[in-house]
Amino acid sequence: MPSFTTILIANRGEIACRVIRSAKALGYRTVAVYSEADAGALHVQSADKAICIGPAEAKQSYLSIDAVIAAAKATGADAVHPGYGFLSENAGFAKACTDAGLVFIGPPAEAIAAMGNKAAAKQRMIAARVPCVPGYQGSNQSDATLTKEAEKIGLPVMVKAAAGGGGRGMRLVQNAVDLPDAIRAARAEAENAFGSGELILEKAVVNGRHIEIQVFADTHGNVIHLGERDCSVQRRHQKVIEEAPSPAVNESLRAQMGAAAVAAAKAIHYVGAGTVEFLLDANGRDFYFLEMNTRLQVEHPVTEAITGLDLVALQIRVAAGESLPLTQADVQLQGHAIEVRLYAESPAQNFLPQSGWLSLWSPPGNIRVDHGLHGGDQEITPYYDPMIAKLIAHGGSREEARRRLIVALEQTAALGISTNRGFLIDLLSHPEFAAGKTTTAFIPQHFSTIAAPQADAALQAIAALLWFERGAAQHGHDPANAWSSNGSLAWPVKLGIGETTAKLSVAVLGRDRYRINDADYTVTARGDNRLRVSAGGIERDVAYAFSGDELHLCSGAADLACRDLTWAPPAEAEGAAERELRAPMNGKIVAVLSAVGDRVKKGQCLVVMEAMKMQHEMVARVDATIYTLPVKVGDQVATRQLLAALTPVQA
Repeated sequence: MPSFTTILIANRGEIACRVIRSAKALGYRTVAVYSEADAGALHVQSADKAICIGPAEAKQSYLSIDAVIAAAKATGADAVHPGYGFLSENAGFAKACTDAGLVFIGPPAEAIAAMGNKAAAKQRMIAARVPCVPGYQGSNQSDATLTKEAEKIGLPVMVKAAAGGGGRGMRLVQNAVDLPDAIRAARAEAENAFGSGELILEKAVVNGRHIEIQVFADTHGNVIHLGERDCSVQRRHQKVIEEAPSPAVNESLRAQMGAAAVAAAKAIHYVGAGTVEFLLDANGRDFYFLEMNTRLQVEHPVTEAITGLDLVALQIRVAAGESLPLTQADVQLQGHAIEVRLYAESPAQNFLPQSGWLSLWSPPGNIRVDHGLHGGDQEITPYYDPMIAKLIAHGGSREEARRRLIVALEQTAALGISTNRGFLIDLLSHPEFAAGKTTTAFIPQHFSTIAAPQADAALQAIAALLWFERGAAQHGHDPANAWSSNGSLAWPVKLGIGETTAKLSVAVLGRDRYRINDADYTVTARGDNRLRVSAGGIERDVAYAFSGDELHLCSGAADLACRDLTWAPPAEAEGAAERELRAPMNGKIVAVLSAVGDRVKKGQCLVVMEAMKMQHEMVARVDATIYTLPVKVGDQVATRQLLAALTPVQA
């Protein structure tokens, strides 16, 4: 049997922290690896040892096989857990670990390779009689062949990268005219993300559900499944909400899908934790193989919640040569669990990833929260995935789990950058989700447009109160003394909220008592970045953080970010956004598609940025001529940095 005592976790963030917890509980020493950007990260501080493996860019650190193997040797590690993402499904990495005498806590390299290419994997599954989506997975990758095969399959069709996953290199094509651009974009994104531009085509299953089966196998020939997870709520083909069990799966269907997943695992002699992903047709009976993820999934906590198992501990035990401690008959599903992914992104800006400083992180205490964050004042860099935490609620029923998760999100404070917290609350509160009727079309159908969060008048008033108190403190004044012999003075406060402004007045009525516009507010309690405020006889809790020139607040489902413009100079002339193209976040320039002097059309892509593992097209907002283009391919740019300056052309 394999023997090891020290586990190196070849990953970062919340999954590294997660693996460290289970490894330590089993009595193993742990080693964290980190890039220069993660030197102060929580996973680094949580491990027994830590070692830097390279610069911030993942290709030179977390994706460097040589750097990870060298780190294991330098720290005395004799086993490696890959987590998910990065090198977790890299067959070459698994083999390199084995060749170096390290125990790889995952499936054999041959099994990873068998499922690492969607085209080859699908051919194997067809041979194993696992139901598969009709499509094309041939070696001829010419645009002409792909176009012809798409016509044979019939629209709508999915264009998908044969390698990798996570929604990258994937396009849904509804109309034939869009197919050439979809092929081009998917191939370019796949080459950038996975080093391979190979594509497959699949018939799009409309209004289906994304159902995945958790499988587990040991080295003694035992293979079981641990039920299903429903991952239908997605944006950009990336999961946002996952739950177990699925409200659309009964015992009979669970047995059928479970048997197909076990057959898939056996067909490639699988070992360890894996997930077989299926699409369930809108009829609720027919299901089709999508792919197999040869690693632990992001959403594994919901399976842990309903089975009572520690899947990471089970991975480690299997890697050590132990038999599975349970049979299929022993698997019992208890209650219901729902997980949401908290992202640093702006849903109102087409889910644009965000980077910057997280000034306050205060998770709820009544549910499971997996994260790799400190209490606050840490950088969310542009180099990695924008997911910052996972919140998991378990209940005796689906409705109980849903309620608990909504309340937990309302109690969560992640301030300093934009997040999808409010959007998650809206998703969970939607009648369609509450009824368990969501499909992969749920977000496009019900959230085709997403408005920026709107704070109510009371939260704006509390923001004015905080800016007023801050200004008084900076000038050495006690806010309670801001009155005159003629009565309370009304101090003007002008807030900049996005592209709008709000004018308020603040009058001091006494210590911790204010009149803001026409309403009275009393601060009844204060804590670290927390206030409890009474207004109109109702008390509410507010979390807040000053970050640079902005104040961020949240209360319940409401979020607010604002600047104090009370004494600011006049705003820039209108139309600046049309004349200047600026970086929405920190990132790297990967393509410059225009030149100084070019005449460009509204909506034309001028520059392509890469940030948080995704490519973002920067487009002209009006017909214009380019007169400045100060960036080139390879440049690292900061948030708000000028990418291009334009001279609008009158129609």
